[in-house]
Amino acid sequence: MAMTEVLGQPAVVLRTPDGAQATVLLHGAHVVSWQPAGQSEQLYLSPRAQAGPGKAVRGGIPVIFPQFERRGPLPRHGFARDRAWTLVEHGPHRQHAQAVLRLTDTEATRAVWPHAFEAELTVSLSGRTLEMELAVLNTGERTFEFTAALHTYLRCDDVREARVSGLLGSDFEDSLRGTTHRQEIEPQAIVGEIDRIYWNVASPVVLQAPQQRVVVSAEGFPDRVLWNPGAEKAAALADLPDEDWLQMLCIETACIGRPVLLAAGQEWFARQTLQA
Repeated sequence: MAMTEVLGQPAVVLRTPDGAQATVLLHGAHVVSWQPAGQSEQLYLSPRAQAGPGKAVRGGIPVIFPQFERRGPLPRHGFARDRAWTLVEHGPHRQHAQAVLRLTDTEATRAVWPHAFEAELTVSLSGRTLEMELAVLNTGERTFEFTAALHTYLRCDDVREARVSGLLGSDFEDSLRGTTHRQEIEPQAIVGEIDRIYWNVASPVVLQAPQQRVVVSAEGFPDRVLWNPGAEKAAALADLPDEDWLQMLCIETACIGRPVLLAAGQEWFARQTLQA
């Protein structure tokens, strides 16, 4: 294990004996790099990404909490992704490496979301697997509700050559049109902008490309999001090069459709597993 600096922020580097490596920023508990054993980088990180108080990193795996998108009164995607987390544990565990990061309520968070909480993200790395577990504890005296997601940016050589499977038969909301549909195509091609929330997906979702295969599975996260900004929206994003929409596809594990209701003293957790 080693500490380093990425985007001007402290980060922890996880390494395993077989050569796998991952880098986690303390800012946002944000995984910005994942290289499975014997393989190349699997996550997309924008060369224009910025990090710091109030800034969300474009790329990697942002932690979305306690609100997904603008589905609520908070700023877009909540506040967990643009705050400093505390590194509470990191080190090797036999054949895997692990880091645990924690975020607790502060005067600043309570000003926008008046609840006492403790969130922990556990990142575990081994071989060709990256596992992330998000746990939330209600440390206050009142019940609260929240939505959450792990907003994974997977790297692609050319997203137009990628195919996504594992969603056949799932109902989804097309966020671009405000309509609902059932997935009738397998595999799904990406030809431009796409923004869909798939409800209650039980099977793993697979990204398949000529030189790549990544399996995304989850426990406790019932929903999946498929997102790519396409050419027009990419050009409007200051922290994304115009052509880089071709090099990424977000396959997110999420809890959106049915917000988590957490009573005082209760804990919730969900897990995402990426396998290359």
